[in-house]
Amino acid sequence: MGELLDGRYRLDGVIGRGGMADVHRATDVRLNRAVAVKLFHSATERSTLEARLLAGLSHPGLVRVYDAAPENDRPYLVMQLVDGPTLRRCLDTTGALDLRFTARLGTRLADALAYVHAHGVVHRDMKPANVLLDRDGTCFLTDFGIARAMGSARLTSAGHCIGTAAYLAPEQLRGENVGPAADIYSLGLVLLECLTGSPEYDGSDLEAAVARLSRPPRLPAWLPPVWTATLAAMTARDPQHRPSAADCAQRLAAATVLGTRRAPVRPPWRRAVETQRMQPAAVGY
Repeated sequence: MGELLDGRYRLDGVIGRGGMADVHRATDVRLNRAVAVKLFHSATERSTLEARLLAGLSHPGLVRVYDAAPENDRPYLVMQLVDGPTLRRCLDTTGALDLRFTARLGTRLADALAYVHAHGVVHRDMKPANVLLDRDGTCFLTDFGIARAMGSARLTSAGHCIGTAAYLAPEQLRGENVGPAADIYSLGLVLLECLTGSPEYDGSDLEAAVARLSRPPRLPAWLPPVWTATLAAMTARDPQHRPSAADCAQRLAAATVLGTRRAPVRPPWRRAVETQRMQPAAVGY
C-alpha cells in the first residue's frame, strides 16, 4: 500500500519528476477514483499561484483540478489522470505526425489557450513536454507552474526570461514583459515540430536563443498554403502581428480537412501510447 496523503489520496507511484514537484499516480480512496497528485517539494509562491490559477479554469483542453492544498507543509494539487504519453514522448517515439492529426491537436490547444487568455492568464511554457495525450489521441495542456496572470507582479526579475529555450518567443528571450502572443509563438513552434519531427531551434539554450533572434523559422516547401500562412503568422517576430488564439483555432480547424499526407493505419500517437505503458515515468504535468 502506498502512502496516504491527508487521509484521502493514496500515492501509487511516481509518473513524472520536475524541478519543483513530482507527479504521482494516485487513488482518491473516498471516491475510488484514479487521479494524478502533483506533490511540490516545498511551499512556494509559485505552487500557490499555480493552484489559484487552475482553480479558476475549466476547459476540455486543460487537465482538470479536483483538489488543492497549496499551503500545506507538503503542498499538492490533485488533478485528472491522463493515462498516456506527453507529446514530447510521442515525437521522440514516432517522429513527425501527419497534417490532419497535427491540425486537430493544434485546434484543441489553440482553443484551450483562447480560453486561458480570456481569463487573463498567460501560460509562458508551451512545449511538447507540457501536452499530454490520452489513449484516443486527445490532447491536454498541462503545467501552469510558471503561468502568470496578466497585469500581476512578476515572479522573475526584469531582464530575465523564464520558460524552455527551444520554444520561447523573441520577446521572452529579451526578458520583456510577455502577453498572450508569446504563447501563440510557442504553439507555432510546437506545431512545426509535429510536422517536421525536429525542433526548429535545437542545440544548447544559447544556440537556440541566438538562432531565434537571427532568423525566422524555416517552413517546409511541401506545406499546404494554409499551413504556411498560419505558421508564419503565429511565429511573426513582432507579437502585435501574431493572430489571437481564437483566430489560430479557426485557421487550424479549417486545416483539418487537408490530409495531403495519408495517415498511417496505426497512428503515430497510438505507438507512443503503447510505449508509454512500458515507460510510465515519462508522463509530465
